[in-house]
Amino acid sequence: MSKKPYLITTAIAYASKLPHIGNMYDHVCADAIARAKRMQGYDVFFLTGTDEHGLKIEEEAEKQHITPKQHVDNISAAIRAEIDGLNVSYDKFIRTTDEEHEKCLQKAFDRLYEQGDIYKSEYEGWYCLPCESFFTEVQLKDGRCPDCGAEVRKTKEEAYFFKLSKYQKQIEDFFENNPDFIQPVSRKNEMLNNFVKPGLQDFCITRTSFKWGVPVDIDPKHIIYVWIDALNNYITALGYDPENPSENYKKYWENCVHVIGKDILRFHSIYWVAWLMALGAKLPKQIFAHPWLLFGEDKMSKSKGNVIYAGEMVKRFGADAVRYYMLSEMPFAADGSISYETFIDRYNTDLANTLGNLVNRTVAMVNKYFGGVVGAPSDKNDTDRDLEEKCVGATKKFTEHVNAYRLADAVEDVIALARRANKYIDETTPWALAKNEADKPRLQTVLYELIEAIRFIGILCSPIIPETSKKILAQINTDITDFETLAAFGGYVAGTKVGEAEPLFARIDPKLLDELVAEMEATKAKAAAEAAKTASEETAPAPIAPEIDIDEFFKADLRAGKVVACEKVEKSKKLLRIRLDDGFGGRQVLSGIAKWYSPEDLIGRTVLFVANLKPAKLAGELSEGMICAADMPDGSAKVCFLDGSTPAGAKIR
Repeated sequence: MSKKPYLITTAIAYASKLPHIGNMYDHVCADAIARAKRMQGYDVFFLTGTDEHGLKIEEEAEKQHITPKQHVDNISAAIRAEIDGLNVSYDKFIRTTDEEHEKCLQKAFDRLYEQGDIYKSEYEGWYCLPCESFFTEVQLKDGRCPDCGAEVRKTKEEAYFFKLSKYQKQIEDFFENNPDFIQPVSRKNEMLNNFVKPGLQDFCITRTSFKWGVPVDIDPKHIIYVWIDALNNYITALGYDPENPSENYKKYWENCVHVIGKDILRFHSIYWVAWLMALGAKLPKQIFAHPWLLFGEDKMSKSKGNVIYAGEMVKRFGADAVRYYMLSEMPFAADGSISYETFIDRYNTDLANTLGNLVNRTVAMVNKYFGGVVGAPSDKNDTDRDLEEKCVGATKKFTEHVNAYRLADAVEDVIALARRANKYIDETTPWALAKNEADKPRLQTVLYELIEAIRFIGILCSPIIPETSKKILAQINTDITDFETLAAFGGYVAGTKVGEAEPLFARIDPKLLDELVAEMEATKAKAAAEAAKTASEETAPAPIAPEIDIDEFFKADLRAGKVVACEKVEKSKKLLRIRLDDGFGGRQVLSGIAKWYSPEDLIGRTVLFVANLKPAKLAGELSEGMICAADMPDGSAKVCFLDGSTPAGAKIR
């Protein structure tokens, strides 16, 4: 019988900087689901990767004096190492700089352009660099990005647009007819009521103000907007082709589940859905938009110094301990939290005491009382039957919770079963039974029940803590590990000899907590000092230059000039080519203000410029003057505009 296909994806990590542990939840969450689905008999394809284009990456590379490709090669490798360190069992790791991805994205773009779903126009609005997102004036919150709170940049440029408005009715109908498409359902209601029903607007899908991206085939000066680029990874990784889709695409795509953070749900549930509708492709089966993992009660931020990295935690405590905490701590719909205090407490309580102690002392008792051989049970009583019912019941609840993406509840099902098994030891007192030869049959039954309960736990915890699962099953020496064997109690083969009892998790010394807290406080203090220094530097005006006399001042001939033409310099990201009416026949001036002004912002306006500056070549072109501008605290520049009635060529003194 063929297995049912199941595709699960994470949001691909943005390769500007190394992501913190909260950003890694996607991968651990999706991995637990993927492992559970494989255990249930599904043919799973698990996709993850890195998102490697965009202005933010171009600027990061520029700061480091390397190419964007060199930068993303470095960061992608580091991200992959973090993911591998968490023992994530992905089937494919895609990079959006892969040639196959870029070609597939261009094909999709061309198809939608040809059928009229993409058109060229002009974009004017506000751009958030951290989010790589555009916003209208009304969408801003207190003049800042509504998603992350960062400052936004006024942007105006030629762009291609996707006809999102065309799919308004289809998306509304799809949401209404597929109430379980988004989980949790509360997030579906948020998307429908806050974004879809108020009216969808066409959105900009290309940029021309930077170069690091996938070029548009029909118009190479445009690069495809990073969000559209990133979203297409899900189908390009499977070999999507509008004319000739691959077998993998045909097999897996319609059974797709996206695992993403709640902050990027709008892009996945609205923009991505409309894009697929336009392509005539089938839609994903479901989107699980999980909450955030906070540090205490705050979002993790380098500027606050409260960032924890998964790789560092894995080095200290092991991958399974980190996975266990992340999966157990994140509720289905509310934000989770991590701190060193809660991590160590959960580690010692659940992993070392409850789970580790159960396995260790049970295997030790089998070795001590029966030479390591697990005998057949006999004469079971109500206490035994209750443990058996709890094992079968835990399996059912675990399956239901995993399939509903309630992973914290699934983890609790397993650890609650371990607690019940520990309680069973206290109820049956095997050490007391061992003192009387007549009680040996009862002791044999008790230890069989415990070993079989541990087999249940070992199998159930394999999606959560896979390496520990292997160790548990190795210690009880069983190869009866198929999930189907948990349908009934009693699968462990009597007469099997167990292995040696070895600790699964060593307790963490409380002194380590003091060290970790001290390290974090030092990091916070350093971050605060750097932020204060930066703020001071940004707000303080530049120092005043040495004194000059009036004659030296008048050596600079300041004039009014009217901008009659303006365009970007192709060989430079910073320069604008400005044609000035200077009152004397006109001149060309190059100005490094392209980051903050578009040509349309300047044409027709009167500016202050230095008229007698010695001509110079910039980017291979002649500049015959200098536009005057003020240095702003944030590093930007503000052009010194004059009243429009000031005649061209007027001397400024």
